[in-house]
Amino acid sequence: MKTLVQIRNGEQSALSPEEKENFLLLRLGEIPSLIVALSGGADSAYLAWAANRALDDRALSVTALSPSFSAHDREMVEQFVKKLAVRHEFIETHEMENPAYRANQADRCYFCKDELFSVLDDLVRSRGLAAVAYGVNADDTLDFRPGHRAATEHKVLAPLLDVGLAKSEIRLLSRRAGLPTWDRPASACLASRVPYGTEVTPERLALVERGEAALRELGFRQFRVRIHDNLARVEIAQDEMPRALSAEKATAIAERLKAAGFAYVTLDLQGYRQGSLNEALARPAQPPSKAVSGT
Repeated sequence: MKTLVQIRNGEQSALSPEEKENFLLLRLGEIPSLIVALSGGADSAYLAWAANRALDDRALSVTALSPSFSAHDREMVEQFVKKLAVRHEFIETHEMENPAYRANQADRCYFCKDELFSVLDDLVRSRGLAAVAYGVNADDTLDFRPGHRAATEHKVLAPLLDVGLAKSEIRLLSRRAGLPTWDRPASACLASRVPYGTEVTPERLALVERGEAALRELGFRQFRVRIHDNLARVEIAQDEMPRALSAEKATAIAERLKAAGFAYVTLDLQGYRQGSLNEALARPAQPPSKAVSGT
């Protein structure tokens, strides 16, 4: 991907975040009308703000509701659009009806985004709007993101990526714009907590949601509850790990997650890392060990 550059004193130089924002607003302003896919995370929230600023009532932010979207995330979206006076609607998506999505192979995100963009395409046609955009940024191209393929197939615009905005720049600009999402911890759908090959079901998603709600109530900020059958593998950010490892808090974590429905609770000593379930995709398969007979 080529990042926008400008000429200064005869030399190329990368644009500053503020210059990228100016380009973003100019480009958005050229679009007749736009739907922004708003999940409530820092990236999509910044894009929704920018579209609202550039297009006013010609921009509509839309949030998809399904079993993989937590009540907490819905609440965050509601607070954001109210505070910023963003034109917004909730819609329903039905990816759970797709066997390929529920099968939860490595390309699960493709089927989720394909459903989302199909519904948004229908909305574009029924409302007579011009385009759909989503909040992919320059850093996202460094990770395994099969949902990008669905976006390309549906011709979804990627304004933040087009102007070369990275995650850190989006947070910086969001802070300057007074957006409450500027420092919101990275978020993802609840299905991202289910290991590949394990079927995604409403019951498993609800269990994860209850587990993460319990961690939130205990005061943790950046975490994931990865579900492995009836075991919860808890990932907590490294800067919060000392508190999680204290005897009192570790006991509270175990008790609360068992009350949520897990039989066993374990704390991942590597801590929280985005996309940790993708680690298994890059790990080469190990040949079965040879049995050694005794004498």
